[in-house]
Amino acid sequence: MVNTCVVYGCTNRSKPGDTDLKFFDIPKLIKHQGIQTEELSIERRRVWLARINRANFDPDPTKRHLKVCSDHFITGLKADLFDKTNPDWAPSIRLGHSSESSSESSKKRYVRQQARNEKQIKSQTVKALPLQESTQLVEPNIEGDSSVEVSNSSKRKCTFSYMGTIENNVKTDEELEIERLKQENLSLKEKLNAGTGDITPETFTNDEKAKHYTGLRYIVLMSLFTFLEPHISQTSKSSLSRFQKLVLVLMKLRLNLGIQDLGYRFKVTPSCVSKVFLDMIHVMYIRMKCLILWPEREELQTSMPMEFRKYFGVKVSIIIDCFEVFIDRPSNLLAQAETWSNYKHHNTVKYLIGITPQGAVSYLSNGYGGRVSDKHLTEDCGMLQKLLPGDIVLADRGFNITESVGLQCAEVKIPAFTKGKKQLSPLELEATRKIAHTRIHVERVIGLVRNKYTILQSTIPIDYLHCQSENVPTMDKITTVCCALTNLCDSVVPFD
Repeated sequence: MVNTCVVYGCTNRSKPGDTDLKFFDIPKLIKHQGIQTEELSIERRRVWLARINRANFDPDPTKRHLKVCSDHFITGLKADLFDKTNPDWAPSIRLGHSSESSSESSKKRYVRQQARNEKQIKSQTVKALPLQESTQLVEPNIEGDSSVEVSNSSKRKCTFSYMGTIENNVKTDEELEIERLKQENLSLKEKLNAGTGDITPETFTNDEKAKHYTGLRYIVLMSLFTFLEPHISQTSKSSLSRFQKLVLVLMKLRLNLGIQDLGYRFKVTPSCVSKVFLDMIHVMYIRMKCLILWPEREELQTSMPMEFRKYFGVKVSIIIDCFEVFIDRPSNLLAQAETWSNYKHHNTVKYLIGITPQGAVSYLSNGYGGRVSDKHLTEDCGMLQKLLPGDIVLADRGFNITESVGLQCAEVKIPAFTKGKKQLSPLELEATRKIAHTRIHVERVIGLVRNKYTILQSTIPIDYLHCQSENVPTMDKITTVCCALTNLCDSVVPFD
């Protein structure tokens, strides 16, 4: 195919064997190589078309025979895309119109710029040369404070004072400016790290901030850290401090932040976050499960709230209820059936929780599949064995455990059933009101645990149901730690 020069008035055509004359394609848009490349290609095509200056001329990139010959470039070659200051970035001579008048000045500017660049590179190279060890010294003239010339490969000079000490050359303004900028850069990096990356105990001195991120007041947070610190592993290769590991787990429980989000906040990899979370949850479970304590009868009776004294005396030992946590649907069909909850219409893990009349969590069962009934869970988890003769247990209607509790010589109080009755008798109605008025506190505690540590409101990954250590699933550890942390907060039950 014969190449044709599209410049107005140019009659150059490609001829076989002609190596002096070259033809260059009109630049096309370059995409998918970065924003800078795309913008430069758009600008270059626009300049080329403006220099050619032909009416309604916007060639199709597929028409490869429309080109510009080398006669319209100062050096006979077109410059690289990123060499925008080069006068041959676009055709500039013999264009058949007045726009070529600035080509000479563009060429001169480019030559001057290249000379300046070469001079700057040469000066930087000279400054980088080390001082030669084979420095020749001229015998100094001792009379007066005369200077001595020191010759070396870079022609540097030093001066000797009459005390015999060598004074280095005075730094130039450019070197001083470079050092100042380096120092400023280092200080800004330190401020940036101190502001976002380094989480220290001083970060949470504000109680509101500490409650938002951890659910605990500052003094409680530091007491918990003091309690756990000796048991948190720390090596020279650890990316996080002991306090940061504790805060990472508390932020995960409190705000249910994603693994990637925590990685960005603490400047570690997601795999590091996962490992720290699993290790710390295990440590916290082992050390904090003692905070869920079944109190002695004398302790309960001494601090019994007036609301319970009014209705049941001092015999109430525990208020029980069940709560469920959503999980991902298991792939195993049997596991799907065992975890399906008809009440929640979702795959869940069910726990039996018991609180004291004072509002503290005193019992938490292991996790069961959502299909299990409240009665079976209560009888199987081992809670009834902790009851003493004469104790009163408050429960909801679903806990049909009168016989099981009676075997422990204790009594269960549940609201009366209306099934098969037109209405409740006045005696049953009054008893139901008393039970409902006091039993509601266990639902308030469950709501407090869920709202304070929102990880229990989310759908838990199925991996957390696997036993990592101590033959206890990670899900049970998480629930136990959340309830233990709730016991460190103020009670929701009024004592007056």
